[in-house]
Amino acid sequence: MMKIYLDYAAATPVDPEVLRAMQPYFSEKFYNPSALYLDARATAKDVQDARAKIAKQLGVRPSEIIFTAGGTESDNLAIRGVMEQFPNANLVISAIEHEAVLKPAHLYNYKEAPVNSDGVVDLKVLEKLIDSKTVLVSIMYANNEIGTIQPLREIAQIIKSKIESRKLAKSALPLFFHTDACQATNYLHVQANKLGVDMMTVSASKIYGPKQMGGLYLNARVKLSPQILGGGQEHGMRSGTENVAGIVGFATALDIVQNNRLKEVARMRRLQELALDLIRQKIPAATINGSSKHRLPNNIHITIPGQDNERLIMLLDEKGIQCAAGSACSASNEEPSHVLSALGLTDKATQSSLRLTMGRDTDERSIRYAIEELALAVYTTFDSPKIVHSQSELSRAKTVLSEGEVAIATSREEKPFVADRIRSGDGGVSGKSSKEL
Repeated sequence: MMKIYLDYAAATPVDPEVLRAMQPYFSEKFYNPSALYLDARATAKDVQDARAKIAKQLGVRPSEIIFTAGGTESDNLAIRGVMEQFPNANLVISAIEHEAVLKPAHLYNYKEAPVNSDGVVDLKVLEKLIDSKTVLVSIMYANNEIGTIQPLREIAQIIKSKIESRKLAKSALPLFFHTDACQATNYLHVQANKLGVDMMTVSASKIYGPKQMGGLYLNARVKLSPQILGGGQEHGMRSGTENVAGIVGFATALDIVQNNRLKEVARMRRLQELALDLIRQKIPAATINGSSKHRLPNNIHITIPGQDNERLIMLLDEKGIQCAAGSACSASNEEPSHVLSALGLTDKATQSSLRLTMGRDTDERSIRYAIEELALAVYTTFDSPKIVHSQSELSRAKTVLSEGEVAIATSREEKPFVADRIRSGDGGVSGKSSKEL
């Protein structure tokens, strides 16, 4: 049985080159970088070299990189680090932010900017929400569920205009712009200086690096209240002995993904188009969630009316296909996806949605197999007939079913009837009128 992993938005395997770069720091280079002896100072230099590599990829100064234990900590440091200094101020976020932004934002006076049906922030509303007491705007670069990419440069221009207005009004309240770029780092450029952001969250675990390793770009003009106190590491912003192996792995992983980004984007885009074409052919009732134009090239998010996504995930798992209903960080939460709700989907529709995210090991064969098995799962039920809405859908069902119960909801008299068990090659449909059932 093939094993197909289609949940790269949740986690990525560590790149072998990254692992090789990390290994010495688990044994012969185990030293604490804060110690004074020669070997420890050499380890400290390795940390600074890694910091410089990351800074180069982000287009910032090494002193502006703060190492953390991942994206969640970086988001919390950015939001709480600013808001604790301005308790009477407010912040603005989008309605589809990751919980690592939503949860800390809820601790303060916050506003949510709505998104359109594609998941793109409404810029006109966003501009109105930024008032004279707003100190922070946090808008993610690319969404972790639907893959929609936000227009950060346009948002940065809005914020810049607001800052100029404050200068004219002689207001001393600062206004900062933060973005969570965890999902974007594989496929988009992350030059923070060109994006116009003051703070940017990045995570190693999404780019074939180690888990529990991340960073926050912090513009020199931004002052934060540290959230973890202790020995004063990371310029006093994040105390704790440095995770040297993780830092070196992070820098190596970021170099690899950014240096190979354009080639991988082109490959992902071809596979994405193939997957969407197959879905349209084999599961015509499915709808695509998110933007068709401004979307991560590895993301496929669909709603299949009448289906239960947990059931589909289990059926696919039995066939060696691993995918998700949405954010892995919220998988234990029974509440409907706030991202899909923000797009206007009903609770029922959110529970009929699947996320497939591709990565380095994804190829054409795996995509064809995955969509074929998904179609089979859609047209197969455990103990009740499956409603099919047209004769053409019945024909499609027969092409993917070897054996399964199917019902057709239209006939010449437009009366629903339930088909008997269909077998491959069965030429006709026999059944009872719905009035007889």
